[in-house]
Amino acid sequence: MKKPILTITYDIGTTGVKTCLFEICEEIKLVAAAMQGYDLKVYPDGGAEQNPDQWWSAICATTRQVLELASVDACDIKGLSFCSQMQGLVLVDKSGRHLRPAMSYMDQRAREELKEGLGKGFKIQGMNAVKLLKSLYYTGAVAASVKDPVWKYKWVENNEPEVFKKTYKWLDVKEYIIGRMTGEFIMTRDSAFATLLYDIRKGHEGWSRPVCKLLGVNTDHLAKIIGSTDKAGELSDSAAEELGLCPGTAVFGGGGDASLIGVGAGAVNMGDTHIYSGTSGWVSTVVEKSIVDTSAMIAAIVGAQEGKFNYFAELETAGKCLEWVRDHLALDEIGIFLEKIDVTAATDSQEKVYTSLYDYMTEVVSTIPAGSGGVIFTPWLHGNRCPFEDPNARGMFFNISLETGKTELIRSVLEGVCLHMRWFLETQDKKIKTSDTVRYVGGGALSDVTCQILADCTGRVVESVDSPQNVGAVGAAVLVAVGYGLIKDISQAGELIKATKTFRPNAENKPAYDKNYAVYKNLYKDNKKSFAALNSEE
Repeated sequence: MKKPILTITYDIGTTGVKTCLFEICEEIKLVAAAMQGYDLKVYPDGGAEQNPDQWWSAICATTRQVLELASVDACDIKGLSFCSQMQGLVLVDKSGRHLRPAMSYMDQRAREELKEGLGKGFKIQGMNAVKLLKSLYYTGAVAASVKDPVWKYKWVENNEPEVFKKTYKWLDVKEYIIGRMTGEFIMTRDSAFATLLYDIRKGHEGWSRPVCKLLGVNTDHLAKIIGSTDKAGELSDSAAEELGLCPGTAVFGGGGDASLIGVGAGAVNMGDTHIYSGTSGWVSTVVEKSIVDTSAMIAAIVGAQEGKFNYFAELETAGKCLEWVRDHLALDEIGIFLEKIDVTAATDSQEKVYTSLYDYMTEVVSTIPAGSGGVIFTPWLHGNRCPFEDPNARGMFFNISLETGKTELIRSVLEGVCLHMRWFLETQDKKIKTSDTVRYVGGGALSDVTCQILADCTGRVVESVDSPQNVGAVGAAVLVAVGYGLIKDISQAGELIKATKTFRPNAENKPAYDKNYAVYKNLYKDNKKSFAALNSEE
């Protein structure tokens, strides 16, 4: 039996970092965890930014917390790894310090840059034909979304030239943290692909100079590319002191959330499909080659596993919709319609005590029949990317009647997200075969009610795993296990991560969901012009 090792992994999300200490041997065992939030500033012009110093402060604080909780010696930690939000833009100087706030993957200010970059000349699917075809040839994808990092990069060049002149490297979120820990400027292969400047052709893997030239990117700004299981460097003396760890601790490349959540879900074999619902949400299926559906904005992205791709369809706001409904419907600021009872701390012995308001909401909505009385919610609270790209799209409640109450509205939000996942599955099935049984992970999978709604809405068998909210961190721990030779490669992760619950579709609910789904798919098309009239800057 191999000797167990201790590792700390950082799940760097949109609104906070979750730091987990794992023991890895025959299985991946969570020893301690801590979480700390940070700000996401969203601006009226479509900007979405974060302060990288807040990321670092949260990482330092939670590292010390898990060490204290576990009562372990800091020098017993053998490796650090990451699962991170992707497609951010962090511009740094030669010392590795950021020159401006980080631009989030949600930032959509670069509309003019996208139009200038792809909107002129003979077009295919609304994009410059030459640039589209050349990008697809080299990278297997195309920067067709206003939220793609290259257009953020060009936005800074056009709007903040003094910052741009000082730029030494373009990094993503975890790469910034790695630089702060080690002094090294790297990008893992999956992060490099997410810039849509990465050459995927066999024998040519690396930055695509033709595409960089095509889009006006200075290749000197691009970092060295490494694998997710590679050692990026070692913890510096100064970083170790801030973190409470030992200098020289190995720091691994890690991966993006789109790469590692599937690994942590155990969906690592060819054809495996998983569904994630956190702040954002997606459907991802493991495939063997590059596949692109430009009409639906779906592409097979490079993941943490060499030789495999993740056919990936993303929803910008999934769990964020439930957070919105919690703040604006369940927590009634006006003081009417809801009893002012703290459902998480009931005092009457006959009342149930709930772990959180989310638990309360999901249990209450289970009393409402499937279909929410015909009310449909669209989860496009910050625009939409797939299967249609439109930053002007917005959420709405459709078909409210006098009989509609708050509980129906809350349930319709859960159903709206699940109906969008059904749309993703059906769209992916036009190009590949998604799995009949899907793994469901993320915070949304903590609720059995939501798991069952997903099964009913999609018609798929849904499986969940232990601690589904921690699967990103588990995926990062798998990388350390590979790096230290505890397992041969990432494909063995599935042997360590088993399903703990199974939810089968309820045939009685199928008619209601089929009817709502047919209407749901038409709501964007029917309201596209109205969204543009209300939300377009033009």
